[in-house]
Amino acid sequence: MAEKRCGAVNQTEKAELFRALHVPGKPLILFNVWDAGSAKAVAAGGAKAIATSSWSVANANGFTDGENIPFVLAVDNLRRIVRATNLPVTFDLESGYGDAPEAVGEAISLVIDTEAVGCNLEDSFPANGKLRETLAQVNRIRRARQTADAADVRLFINARTDVFFQRGSEQHNDAMLVEAINRARAYADAGADGLFVPGLSDIRLIARLAEASSLPLNIMVGAATSSVRALAGHGVARVSHGPSPYLIAMKALEDAARAAG
Repeated sequence: MAEKRCGAVNQTEKAELFRALHVPGKPLILFNVWDAGSAKAVAAGGAKAIATSSWSVANANGFTDGENIPFVLAVDNLRRIVRATNLPVTFDLESGYGDAPEAVGEAISLVIDTEAVGCNLEDSFPANGKLRETLAQVNRIRRARQTADAADVRLFINARTDVFFQRGSEQHNDAMLVEAINRARAYADAGADGLFVPGLSDIRLIARLAEASSLPLNIMVGAATSSVRALAGHGVARVSHGPSPYLIAMKALEDAARAAG
């Protein structure tokens, strides 16, 4: 496969760089973006990599999250983001825009074609948030891995599990942790490169998950989450800000518009 270039850095080099940034105890910080302009701003702020937030991308284009933005529009937006920076870019693919492994494979092909080097892939149904059966998600991840390997791109597949989205944080317990660990092991065997666990904020459970999983752990920060320093001290390898940057930017815009009036 011919090498694809974006400036002086090709897709293969960016993929290797992105992979190397996942270090337990020294987490990669991702201040999530939604378009080419926000990607440029975050890059100028010293980011080491760029990550999209599906929630932010959808809302910035007049849609709600949950694969409601047309995939062709999401991919076109991703392509513009990739072209706006020489940094590695990872894409929030949500649940893969299709239930069948074949649909996920097709989506992965389009993501790779933009020269992005990573993606999130959820194990819940976008319509209702319920968890897929582990085996079904394993087959989807395996197809994503096979598709990337066939394209000769070491795409970083960040397997997202929504185990801790099934109940409020006050109900998170050891049984849910065991479920997340079992899924993490199955996803790793299927070819996943990272484990993303949004909704989990209990530092005790985070530490146990980081220790039990062979995959670098990605946590999304929020009001109830421990500091980045604390997360780093408990083995987290990647920290995402999710929709927060978009919300901050829109609040600032609203305030400025109000003041201008």
